[in-house]
Amino acid sequence: MAKRILLTGGTGYIGSHTAVELIHQGYEVIIVDDLSNSEHRTIESIEKIIGTKPEFHQFDLRNSPSLEKLFKDNKFDGIIHFAAKKAVGESVEKPLLYYDVNLNSMLNLLKLMELYKVSNLVFSSSCTVYGQPSRLPVTEDTPFALAESPYGHTKQIGEDILNHTTRTNGQLQALSLRYFNPVGAHPSALIGELPVGTPANLVPFITQTVAGLRSKLKVYGNDYNTPDGTAIRDYIHVVDLAKAHVRAIERMLNNEQKKSYEYFNIGTGKGSSVLEVIQAFERINHTKVPYEVVDRRTGDIVKIYADTTRANHELNWKAQLNLDDMMKSAWKWQKTLIS
Repeated sequence: MAKRILLTGGTGYIGSHTAVELIHQGYEVIIVDDLSNSEHRTIESIEKIIGTKPEFHQFDLRNSPSLEKLFKDNKFDGIIHFAAKKAVGESVEKPLLYYDVNLNSMLNLLKLMELYKVSNLVFSSSCTVYGQPSRLPVTEDTPFALAESPYGHTKQIGEDILNHTTRTNGQLQALSLRYFNPVGAHPSALIGELPVGTPANLVPFITQTVAGLRSKLKVYGNDYNTPDGTAIRDYIHVVDLAKAHVRAIERMLNNEQKKSYEYFNIGTGKGSSVLEVIQAFERINHTKVPYEVVDRRTGDIVKIYADTTRANHELNWKAQLNLDDMMKSAWKWQKTLIS
């Protein structure tokens, strides 16, 4: 009997890629999404890739009656919780929205997991929990600094909630994956990053600019304390990230967890600057990226990249794809959107 996994936010960028990888490994996937930052056609795209159409329910996790009916009607072996608002800049402008959506959705989920005795939760966390760390690379033991944005703060609070809840709820185990910067798309180019409105992240802004949908890419600041003055991030291919979720669920279902609450950095361990990403995109795709340097953006940190030793050894996972792979697949995906 296939294990049944609930994906909240499963039609989103990372959720859809994770759905594909889970189904590849023989899991049955049920998706909940309110489609506020994704499209229903993603379900059909997943079916085209994998030959199986995941069950889909459209509602907001803050809608408790709809969520409870889902729990009543289904037996879940595990849950991967992606559903959240995720734009750093928007969170600075709309903090109440971010605290409402990101925290109340998790609280509703945890209450029903307790009520219906669902034991395994993988949480979509973020490297933003570290704030601007004083030392690099970041290990899982790096203490949380003051969050630079409400978005980052919701991830810190989310992890605190899981830490405290698993201590008192003996049947619940949770695992947080602290993503660095997911980019790229599935090699089929049937799913990829599809931001609603103006992209908040670098790579879709690059691809939309080169596709002629934006006049210029904005590089937010070139006076940071980095080799070329632009901010540095640890970029990871979304397919590698999706596979980390499969390993996380396997770890829980196989009773491999050593503590009721665990957390892992998911990145490549290498930092790349904004200009390095632009140059990689230009080189691998034989094109130019028009850009202009503008003022720094509120909420952004200077540089961060991961120490992935714990994930490599404990989770038995390692990133396989490089920056060129990311840029090539991102452009292939963008071209399918404009063809």
